[in-house]
This record gives sequence, structure tokens and C-alpha cells, in this order.
Amino acid sequence: MIRSFYKRMMASTALFTVELIFVWLLFLVCIIGFLYLGSEVLEGDTEGLDEAAFNFAASLGNPYMDGFIKFVTFFASRQFLTPMALALVAYYLFVRKHRWNSLKVPVVALGSITLNIILKYFFDRERPMSPLVEASGLSFPSGHSMVAASFYGLLIYLVWHNVKNVHVRNTLIVLLSVFVVLIGFSRIYLRVHYASDVLAGFSAGFLWVIIGITTLRRIERFSGKEITPIVLEEHEEKK
Repeated sequence: MIRSFYKRMMASTALFTVELIFVWLLFLVCIIGFLYLGSEVLEGDTEGLDEAAFNFAASLGNPYMDGFIKFVTFFASRQFLTPMALALVAYYLFVRKHRWNSLKVPVVALGSITLNIILKYFFDRERPMSPLVEASGLSFPSGHSMVAASFYGLLIYLVWHNVKNVHVRNTLIVLLSVFVVLIGFSRIYLRVHYASDVLAGFSAGFLWVIIGITTLRRIERFSGKEITPIVLEEHEEKK
């Protein structure tokens, strides 16, 4: 029994260490990447990268691809993410009874949108002209890419911590990660953002997820208000 307990403790410690290392590496990559791209944009040195990405996207162009890309980009729009975020909040409030997770959703979503607006006005970069769709506002960093990275990054975090089946968990994480990349590529394909906008959006979005979740988890631990599982709550109500 002691040996079994020791093995579980060692496995949990190893998993926690791997997760912590990954989070720190992602944090460093995101902050260095965003600072680098930001400085390059301010100096006007991203033309080569942006044109190469536009040319690659154009080489894939056809009517079927146009329809697929417009379908993909919809999943990072306000029309889709607003009801999805509200549904996720309701799920954690009323179904799972996990109020801290319900708080993570608006913190990540609203914080990402607010930060994106601030960064856009700071860099003040004009959008490229798109022949496929109409788009307004400033370009850097890409709002769709940033919100996709933050919202779907939060879903990846929730899947990682809540889905017990390893194969299902890994499959969902891979699918969500690929979906984020596709959303970013859709903005380049539609020529509403430069590749540097998209990469900066990814960096800022994932960075905000890490900061937001880490901060809330620290507050949760400090408050000492661990959420009681729903089974226990129902048992107490019966008493």
C-alpha cells in the first residue's frame, strides 16, 4: 500500500514538473516572440515574412478553400465566442459547481479583448487590403488570432485538467491546437491580417492565458476556498 502511494506521488510530481516546465517555456517563447515581432513591426522589417505568407496562402486559393476558410474564421468571431463563453460560464456555475473555473472564462476572454484593443492602438498598424472580405480597424496584433489563442488555450487547459482518459485528452488537445493554427491561417488567407499580426496575436493570447490562469489559481489558493465537489454538496443538502 505504501509502495503504491509512493508511486502515485512520484507520478503526480513528475507530471506537475513537466507541466510547469512547459508553461514556463511557453511563457518565455510568447513574451520574447511578441517583443521581437513588435519591434520588427515598428521598424517596418516584416515585409519579407508577410509577403511570403500571402504568396503561400494565394497558392492554395480556390472556391472550395474560400468557403472552408470563412467557415473556420467564424469560430473566432464575436457571434460565436460570446454565446460559447456564456454557455461555458453557465456550465461551471450550475452544472459542475466550480465557480473558480467559471471566473476563468470571463477573465481570459474579456482580458484578451481589452489587451488586444490597447495593443492595436499602441502599434497603430493599418490592415492589408482584402479582396475576399470586408474588415475594419487596426491590424497588429490580430484580434481573431489573439482571442482564439486565449479562448481555445483556456479550453486546452480545462481539457488537460478535467479529462481523465489519456487518449481522449490528447486527441482533444491536438485538435484544439490545430484549430487555433487554422484560425490564424484563415486571417492570412483572407488577407485581413499580415502573418506578423497573426504570430503576435498567438503570442499575446497564450501569454494572457498563462497570466490569467496563474493569477486566479494563486488567488484561489490564498483564499482557501476550494470548491467542494458536486457530490458532496448534494449530500450535505440532503442532511
